[in-house]
Amino acid sequence: MNGRKNTLVTLGFVLSVSFIAAAIAAWLVSCHDSRAAFDLIDAVCCEVIEQEPGTQKIISAALKEYTEGNPDGLLEDSVLSSFGYRVSDFSDLSYKQIVFPAVAGWVTGLSLFFFTFLSRNRLENRRIRNLAEYLEQVNSGKALILSASGEDDFSKLEDEIYKTVTFLYRTKEQAVQAKNDFAENLSNIAHQIKTPITAISLAVQRAKQSFDEGAPERKEDPDASERKAGRTALEQVEKQLSRLTDLEEALLVLSRLDAGTLLLQKEETDVFTLLVLAADNLQELFSNSGTSVEIPEQGELSISADMDWTMEALMNLMKNCMEHNKGGTVHCSYMQNPLYTEILIWDEGKGFAGEDMPHLFERFYRGQNAGEGGIGIGLALAKEIIERQNGTIRAKNRSGGGACFEIRFYSH
Repeated sequence: MNGRKNTLVTLGFVLSVSFIAAAIAAWLVSCHDSRAAFDLIDAVCCEVIEQEPGTQKIISAALKEYTEGNPDGLLEDSVLSSFGYRVSDFSDLSYKQIVFPAVAGWVTGLSLFFFTFLSRNRLENRRIRNLAEYLEQVNSGKALILSASGEDDFSKLEDEIYKTVTFLYRTKEQAVQAKNDFAENLSNIAHQIKTPITAISLAVQRAKQSFDEGAPERKEDPDASERKAGRTALEQVEKQLSRLTDLEEALLVLSRLDAGTLLLQKEETDVFTLLVLAADNLQELFSNSGTSVEIPEQGELSISADMDWTMEALMNLMKNCMEHNKGGTVHCSYMQNPLYTEILIWDEGKGFAGEDMPHLFERFYRGQNAGEGGIGIGLALAKEIIERQNGTIRAKNRSGGGACFEIRFYSH
């Protein structure tokens, strides 16, 4: 709605009020003229009757013939009222000539008023709808430059929306750039860590071989206790190297996720097969910890997901249950409805501590009951992989005891 339209709307309001005021004024003027005519004739009749009392019947008959007879008087102290005449009987305009123009003016004025009011509302609603559509385009990332529509009541709002959207676009670009820089730095750090890890691993392997084969260049063999202590130290170094290797691999994956370069190839994947393969890859860890896995077959159900990365996410969840339930059983189940496919993975341990629940899926967070050797990446990585495939994950404690992960892959 530009300035011209705003002027037309204002003109419509003025015209409607003018018609209504004209109708009221016409009615008032007509009433005033009737009153003046009545008073004038009444004064004349009074003077004539005073001068010639015998003319009363003549005047009455003349008035009756003029007005066609009106029995209801208005003023008891006037001659015309005593004859049964009213003010309206002496108006120059008939009843129809007075009422119809007044009603016509009133209806015309009201019609113009409501037409103008509805037109203004329609134009305002159109402006609001256009601004709402523009904001929807902004949310979907398809917004164009907001063009000015003229000066009106919405111009200030339009200007502020444009400023806000421009600021948000600029902020988003800066945030994306910062995220890409962070992902690149994370990747560089991971690659830099890889070189010393490899060198240390080779040194440890050579040292272990030296302990196993002996040291012929030395004159005396080391004491048995010293040999044992040396091997123990090397084993500890190997454990820490293994942690560093896991950290380096996790950092590389996280950097790819943050940079958006980790492409997930979705395909129809059987849920039972997915769970079995994930458990098979962890078979050595389960055997060493004395933990078993139970995966009942519950029919052929499939999800649209990247098999390798989804299996990686499930492995991290199973591993977490194993660490909190060594010697017990890790249970898996799944079901499907028209909305989503649900996968449950739970253990028989103590469950999650209350203070850990809000932070379980944060990167590098380690809970109170976290096992040794973990780096706090597994759950965060699982969450990223699942959510990027139209899924959700939630952690909870079972009423009968134990921790449970609830994964849902939505169909749409």
